Amino acid sequence: MARRVYSSDKINVSFDSALCIHTANCLRGLPQVFDLDAKPWISPDTASPEDVAEVVERCPSGALQYERLDGGPQEQPEAEPLIYATQNGPLMVRGDVKLLDADGNVKSDGHRMTLCRCGESSNKPFCDSTHRKNGFEG
Repeated sequence: MARRVYSSDKINVSFDSALCIHTANCLRGLPQVFDLDAKPWISPDTASPEDVAEVVERCPSGALQYERLDGGPQEQPEAEPLIYATQNGPLMVRGDVKLLDADGNVKSDGHRMTLCRCGESSNKPFCDSTHRKNGFEG
């Protein structure tokens, strides 16, 4: 599925469901903006752009991204690229990093991504939370 954009006059929020690992940080962070029972499920005009941006930046996979339209700051990558393994979960990648496939094509160039460590994701190299179902430990 392609990245879908949800707009207000102050901020655009985009979502790529193929990258989401369902941590629900967005749902807990701003339930008035991120509501699975609403249509559309993202309403970026129901909170300040600062609050929306803050919650979007908590999305570990980069499934959620934003673009400020009000002159506010855009997301800034970590000063140094950072990759770390989570307990029994994916590799977390932070920073200005490009992920290339075997042919040298860019697969991702966001500031946040989660990469599969269990080896069973159906969306490799990205995590799809299969590690939760297969009991991956590491």
